[in-house]
Amino acid sequence: MKRSSRFLVFAVSILSCVSLLGGQATNAAQTSTTPPSAPAPAPAAPTATPTVPAASGNPSVMLLKQGHTEGIRAKAARDLGSQGDLSTVPALADALTDPSSKVRREVVLALAQFHQSVALPPLEQATKDSDEGVRVTAVQCLAGYYTGVLPTSGFTGFMKKSYQRTVSHFSGDDTKVDPGITIDPTVITTLIAAMKDTRSNSVSREAAKALGILTAKAAAPDLVAAAHSSDPDLAGEALNSLSKIKVESSGPQLADLLDSPNKDVKRDACTAVGILRANAALPKLQSIYQNDPDQKDKVAAIQGLAYLGDKQSVPVFTKALWSDSKDIRQAAGEGLARAADPQSLSELQKAVAVEKDAGPRLAMNFALAALGNADALNNVMSDLGSKVRGDVARSYLIELARNPTFLPKLYTYLQSPDAGVRKQLCVVLMYSGDQTSLEQLDRLSHDPDTDVAATALRAKRAIRARADAAPAAKS
Repeated sequence: MKRSSRFLVFAVSILSCVSLLGGQATNAAQTSTTPPSAPAPAPAAPTATPTVPAASGNPSVMLLKQGHTEGIRAKAARDLGSQGDLSTVPALADALTDPSSKVRREVVLALAQFHQSVALPPLEQATKDSDEGVRVTAVQCLAGYYTGVLPTSGFTGFMKKSYQRTVSHFSGDDTKVDPGITIDPTVITTLIAAMKDTRSNSVSREAAKALGILTAKAAAPDLVAAAHSSDPDLAGEALNSLSKIKVESSGPQLADLLDSPNKDVKRDACTAVGILRANAALPKLQSIYQNDPDQKDKVAAIQGLAYLGDKQSVPVFTKALWSDSKDIRQAAGEGLARAADPQSLSELQKAVAVEKDAGPRLAMNFALAALGNADALNNVMSDLGSKVRGDVARSYLIELARNPTFLPKLYTYLQSPDAGVRKQLCVVLMYSGDQTSLEQLDRLSHDPDTDVAATALRAKRAIRARADAAPAAKS
């Protein structure tokens, strides 16, 4: 930078600081009658905030204005985000017209730091930006407003480079908001529009993913359409999101994708129709499992059958317990758990006794626990503390705990000396607990481990939200 330019920036900064100090002096005289601001809520449960006036005299706001270099404006945006002053939101919103996409992206990231509803309109506006990277970041930030998980500088470029390496994400991506979180309808409308925007497949994919994270039931019809996209990555994201949202009427509309010429879409569809309880797809899934020469197709098909858990498939699952493929053996165990047929008990006991792989053995214990075997439940609980299999064990317990007669069996394990187990069980109750769980969670909300205490509070909030919604669901 030339000496004259450096001097100009320095002079502006000095004047800005003088102005700011003057403003602070004026405000100091008013503090005796102005109540303190309320603390910001937790990221997962943002609350509405009234519109605030634009900041005046903030040095970073002045540096954000056009006329300074791109680097200075970008840094000013980052500084405003870290300051957390709501009065600067209008200035950040105005900066979404900055000619530099780098600056606009930093503005979006700064706006995302404000977990208040005043930041939503400018973030929604940014999803229509002319730059693909800005739009992707804005979509991610809209989801992050509710999850608390936000992108960082440089993330967008990495995401675009690595996306093709993560096509096989489907079965492992279960990220979504806590149950009971209310999503602003305009956010859902904005994300649907971004998914349908034909300018960029990357933005469409990210929007489809965000709709699943937010469990946006209103988006189900549009996600079904996206699942039939010619872009297999968009189709995969849409199928994954539909599996999270669980609008079961979507399932039959995906059955035709079981004949997709794209292998990834076909396999994702196998899982999705199972999760969505599309029972009419059972014969097709069984045919793929028994006749398809592709081993990966066979695995996907039996996984779909396992999610359906129909008693018609019990002979298939029982035979599959002895497959050479550990993935097929694991799916067989899961299918028998959901079918819960007492006639499978003997074969399960024989299979689990000789099973050497941890994944299939956990699934078989899941099935035995579903049939009332207490030792098997202890084994599932042992895996709940595992870094490798803990999340799988948790998902099994969430399913088991939906049975009101099974739920009380979990309460004794809430006293586990392992904080990781206590935290995982709080998550189980978050999704499957009922009013009887509140007293248990109240105790854990005072747990000496802060992560356990925080998760217990989240679980209590989710259970109460379900209870409040129950009368409306019956009407």
